[in-house]
Amino acid sequence: MLVLSRKSNESIMIGANVEIMILGVEGDNVKLGIRAPKDVDIYRKEIYMAIQDENRAANRPLSLEDVTKLFNK
Repeated sequence: MLVLSRKSNESIMIGANVEIMILGVEGDNVKLGIRAPKDVDIYRKEIYMAIQDENRAANRPLSLEDVTKLFNK
C-alpha cells in the first residue's frame, strides 16, 4: 500500500485520468473530490463489497430443488 500525506486543496493523480483532491479535514473525516472519466465506476468500499456479494449470489448454480420450485410457480 502506498501511503501519502496531503493537505487541503492538494491532490494526487492515479494514472493520467483520475485525480483525487483533499477538499477538507473535519475531525476524523476527510472530504475527497474525485475527477475521473464517466466510464470509471467509483463506489465506497462497503457498497462495492455488497455489489460483489450480490453478484456472487446471483451466479451460484441452481439446485434441482430450486429449478423445480421455479417451474411449479
